[in-house]
Amino acid sequence: MRIVGTLVIIWLIIGGFAAFQRGYFGGSPDSCAEAGTVAVTVVAGPLNYMGANPKIDCQVPQPSQ
Repeated sequence: MRIVGTLVIIWLIIGGFAAFQRGYFGGSPDSCAEAGTVAVTVVAGPLNYMGANPKIDCQVPQPSQ
């Protein structure tokens, strides 16, 4: 169980490094799409270095008037 936990942590660190290299941590995300893209990039981990370039597209509903 300890090995699995260690592998998950290493996986997420590699994903965080990939997101850092892409400049996703330069400021606060302006939309849910940007925040989702950062999260998916971190979760994708080493797959980012094998050609994965995850992107999220979402729209937040506007309040009614």
